[in-house]
Amino acid sequence: MSVEAAHAAGLLMLLSHPVRLRAFAELARHGKEGASIFEMTIHLDLPRAEVGELLGRLVGAGVATGTGDGIYRARDGVLREAAQALDRTQPLAPLLKEYPQLKSYFSHGRLTSLPPTLSERAQQMAELFARFIAVDGVLSEAEVNDRIAGAADDVAAVRRMLVESGWLERDRAGTSYGSGRVLPAATSLTAA
Repeated sequence: MSVEAAHAAGLLMLLSHPVRLRAFAELARHGKEGASIFEMTIHLDLPRAEVGELLGRLVGAGVATGTGDGIYRARDGVLREAAQALDRTQPLAPLLKEYPQLKSYFSHGRLTSLPPTLSERAQQMAELFARFIAVDGVLSEAEVNDRIAGAADDVAAVRRMLVESGWLERDRAGTSYGSGRVLPAATSLTAA
């Protein structure tokens, strides 16, 4: 895991605690004006010392800022930055950069929907997954499924798309798979 991804995971872990999440949400609700420890004590219905510790943890983690006048603010965009850092660690992320027209079918590096079957986007999606699973030789169905599962929950639909588009060939029993055609050079991808 990269340092950036570890930091993002740490932020999300910090905010997974219900009280810290409530404190962060309350700061976000106050926006640019921020809130004092006293105001946060009232909103969170917690003792001042506990609120001070909560706010100190949020500031220490970089999700909030504290000023000399005792006003605390949620940092803008910190959760978006954390999500983007985690997105970049997804195994499909490097390939997806080469297929910007397909980004709307993914969320956080995972396939969320497939394009209509006979569309140009479906052909591009099939090529993207053919590159992603990188069939080298003969694979069992379980091996193909494991590779697809790295970026999609509906493994059967993606496998079917790959077979129907000709990127994968399967034996008559449907237990072994091989490459159906040769992938074009990576430099020609952006022209599509």
